[in-house]
Amino acid sequence: MNTTPSPLPATTSVVIVGAGPAGLTAAITLADAGVDFLLLDRLSEGANTSRAAVVHARTLEVLEQLGIADELVATGDIVAHFTVHDGGRTLATIGFDGLPTRYPYTLMTPQDTTEAVLLKRLRKAGGEVRRPYQVTRVVEENDGVTVDYTDETGAPGSIRADYVIGTDGMHSIVREQAGIGFTGATYPESFVLADVRMDWPIGRDEVALHLSPEGVMVVAPLPDEEQPNRFRVVATLETAPEHSTAEDIQKLLDARGPGGTVRVREVLWSSRFRVHHRVADHYRSGRILLAGDAAHVHSPAGGQGMNTGIQDAAALGPLLARVLAGEPDTLLDDYETTRRPVALGVVSFTDRMTKMATLHARPARTVRNLVLSTVSRIPAFRHRLAYQLSELANR
Repeated sequence: MNTTPSPLPATTSVVIVGAGPAGLTAAITLADAGVDFLLLDRLSEGANTSRAAVVHARTLEVLEQLGIADELVATGDIVAHFTVHDGGRTLATIGFDGLPTRYPYTLMTPQDTTEAVLLKRLRKAGGEVRRPYQVTRVVEENDGVTVDYTDETGAPGSIRADYVIGTDGMHSIVREQAGIGFTGATYPESFVLADVRMDWPIGRDEVALHLSPEGVMVVAPLPDEEQPNRFRVVATLETAPEHSTAEDIQKLLDARGPGGTVRVREVLWSSRFRVHHRVADHYRSGRILLAGDAAHVHSPAGGQGMNTGIQDAAALGPLLARVLAGEPDTLLDDYETTRRPVALGVVSFTDRMTKMATLHARPARTVRNLVLSTVSRIPAFRHRLAYQLSELANR
């Protein structure tokens, strides 16, 4: 891993800011097309926590085109079902096995594993992440883009590029410098995110959404070769602790879970966060483009975020390579035309899921449960929801 500052060239065709899954995917597509690029990241090393852990069928189809889907599948747990519970009662079971894809399931694998597979593929294509470089200024001028940065020592530098791709997260400096608005709002609840080892009565072949008056909770299996009985827990709280203890998670599971034998043995990692639902007003401002969390953020309901970002980058990279090869610059307008409506749809879908799951009033919860248990008996509804959760509708 390149963890020490090294001199950067003064010019390049594309600068990608942010080396998360979207940035790595964009870099791979450009490297495969023979495009000169620099992938800069402000961190001295890549992700070493699980964070996003869901990889959906459509994303695996995209990664298949890059030749790494099978490698990624081998790292994770295959989950065949998505279930919705209220206490010990199962309201709905959504199966992925009937989907029209080579990947009729959800893959559970930690984000650091996904990034490691992407980075390995990037290096195979001759690319690398340049770390740590903090981008401080991005401005379009003189038929190009000037990118100012500082390295680990604080020394300043500057690069000239034909185009810049911002994949630098919700607080994107690229989006801010381009003057692109980020329209949306923030949910009132905070979220607990934790990876735990525990005894859990529900099978490891399903992701379980638990509804309760206290709030919503999602429990999903994670690969467990080194840490048996490993699960991801996501739950809403009015004020979540900065770092959850085993006792904290046990209380959540006891209050919101299915009952039976539930015992938290160890918290492997935890975090808290506020959830926003926002979409960039534009995905393109001249020679500056956005992808991933720099372009959209939303509720973790359904595990859509990282997946949508990877798909953004996989669409943008080839378009940009074609423009740099001489095709009209207006080709890049197609990126916003196709991908921004996808993000708006994902935000709307996850917002509905979140609001439905976090109802507190008893009459509203009663109606919700009745509707869910009724419509989930309809095969067409189950198929449609599985199709949407898997993001195959984004083809």
